[in-house]
Amino acid sequence: MENIIVITNQLGDFMTNCYTVYNSQTREAVIIDPASNARFLNNTLINQQLNCVAVLLTHGHIDHMGAVPELMELIGHKIPVYAATEEQDVLNDPRKNLSAMLCDQVVTLKPDILLEDGQVIEMLGTKITCIHVPGHTKGGMCYYLEENQMLFSGDTLFARSIGRSDFPTGNGIELVNKIKEKLMVLPNVTTVYPGHNERTTIGKERETNPFLADF
Repeated sequence: MENIIVITNQLGDFMTNCYTVYNSQTREAVIIDPASNARFLNNTLINQQLNCVAVLLTHGHIDHMGAVPELMELIGHKIPVYAATEEQDVLNDPRKNLSAMLCDQVVTLKPDILLEDGQVIEMLGTKITCIHVPGHTKGGMCYYLEENQMLFSGDTLFARSIGRSDFPTGNGIELVNKIKEKLMVLPNVTTVYPGHNERTTIGKERETNPFLADF
């Protein structure tokens, strides 16, 4: 589907990749991981004449969801926030979501719609498959647009690396195993949009990622 456009902005102190993904014909949009600078994100929606219909969270760390409360205020009406069922207590616990450690003010968030592994949601005129990959946090969720060969991986999979597992609810062995089981089976041409740093592809990671060398 050629109508899906991805705007990438690196926001916040940790340069988190925040993705505004939209259908160029319908102008319907979703925001994946609104990290920071809610005013900038809202201005992007206004300038591009986009109608935001959802916020998709890959996980509950503050550097991936910190802008949500202010963004809702600026938009002026409620936009549903999607996250994995397993991530509820991470989002709602300042210690687990790292806001108690990294911010002057603690932040908690209650998602509106809870997602299960393998669930398919329809928006932007296409289908988005939710792939639960625990390890960075217990409720890490990747979003796969098969028709567009796109994967939004959050802090699960990076170019030549994987996410940290030393934060609350992390598990390094599980992370590697689940990446191999659930992500490395995707087509090589799938473009990976990670939570930090540059894009990659499944094929490149299969060949060059040292954490997946024995796959």
